[in-house]
Amino acid sequence: MNVALLTIGYFVFPVIIILLFNKYKWAKSVGTVILAYAAGIIPALFGLTQFPEGTAGLAIQKNIMSIAVPIAIPLMLFNCNFKLWTKSLPKTAAALGGGILAVLVAVVSGFFIFRNTGVDDIANVSAMMTGIYTGGTMNFNALASALEVDPTTIATVLAFEMIVTFPIIMFIVGGGYKFFRKILPFQDEATVVADSDGKDLEHGIEQYSGMLRVRTFFRSLIGLGISIGFLGIGAGLSLLFTGTLNELIIILTITTLSIIASFSKFIREIPKTFELGMFFILIFSVVVASQFDPYHLNKSSLIVGGFLLFIVLVASLLHLLLCRIFKVSGDLFSVALVALLCSPPFVPPVVGAMGNKKVLISGIVIGLIGYAIGTYLGVALAWALGGI
Repeated sequence: MNVALLTIGYFVFPVIIILLFNKYKWAKSVGTVILAYAAGIIPALFGLTQFPEGTAGLAIQKNIMSIAVPIAIPLMLFNCNFKLWTKSLPKTAAALGGGILAVLVAVVSGFFIFRNTGVDDIANVSAMMTGIYTGGTMNFNALASALEVDPTTIATVLAFEMIVTFPIIMFIVGGGYKFFRKILPFQDEATVVADSDGKDLEHGIEQYSGMLRVRTFFRSLIGLGISIGFLGIGAGLSLLFTGTLNELIIILTITTLSIIASFSKFIREIPKTFELGMFFILIFSVVVASQFDPYHLNKSSLIVGGFLLFIVLVASLLHLLLCRIFKVSGDLFSVALVALLCSPPFVPPVVGAMGNKKVLISGIVIGLIGYAIGTYLGVALAWALGGI
């Protein structure tokens, strides 16, 4: 596919999705996020949006993904009431602790079940799975480098990781969170969400109508400018302390500054910042889905897929059980599951699909802590399992 056309499509499709969402009831029922994934995955299934390493197309996809979510996070946090999150802090800790324990149990048990089935370098693969399922690909790449894992093994694991985890995202944003609300405690915090002025948003939190009114549009650009400024500060601090653009430092800085900014009445009352943030999330979702590649596999590597599937299923079920014991809400479980299995950038799309921005901060915090400890857990596990 032509790179220029691809880039235009990544920005045009979210606009079309928002227009459909505003006009048609069926689009409201499906949800903007699931429509964005559909817009990306359809050309991907025909092999139109996969690019080899080092090509301009892949570089554009990576650049859009690395910028879209850091811009979206502040916009989505600006009009959040931080006091609502502090009240749920104990439950956030329970969701985080339960998720990490569930991943460790799943990985260790999977190691003993699959260690004689032909999985190459299974101790290190187990370690990488611990890293990727407690924060995302940043931990995975760090562990792959630290443990000097064979590139072929890395590519195989990554390919199956996306095939295994992508359906989970699709399930949750497509309505799976409603299933978790039935199993876990639910206090109606997602059906009626109060904004900063105390108004009830009975029809969800995405209210795109009126965004292009002159006064509203230019005021929302103030929020966008502040968000871009926070991204610049995060990138600057990352370069200062590490010499590179470290995702953990950037997202941690952005989230901290955004929470502080949310206490300002002027910033909190900037209109349509959440919807503008969702626009960038839709861009991110289209790009992610467009990278889906179910064909880049071979039969000899299917056992790796079975190993990963085992880890995800066992970890998810055990996490669900622990959240049930500690009375964690269904929405908080959903964002915790996505934050740990997929990484913090995937939390905002789930929040948008659920219509519950109260759990946005909790999900991001859970993912950030996973970022911070995932690499250490992976190295420790590689050392322990490697000695068996």
